[in-house]
Amino acid sequence: MVFKIVVVLVLFVIIASLFSALYFLAKDKDGSERTVKALTLRIGLSIALFVLLLLAYYFGLIGVPVKA
Repeated sequence: MVFKIVVVLVLFVIIASLFSALYFLAKDKDGSERTVKALTLRIGLSIALFVLLLLAYYFGLIGVPVKA
């Protein structure tokens, strides 16, 4: 159950980072690097979540449901 909460929280942070990048893109007209930093954070979090899911599957924390 804790693993599901962690995954959902990371997804919310990824979405928040995406919207902050959109906000910075719309508001910063002087070529600020805040948009790039927000998108870099989003990519890093997405890769980290993917690796976390792969490791959780490898160690048996999550699995494929078996049909009875």
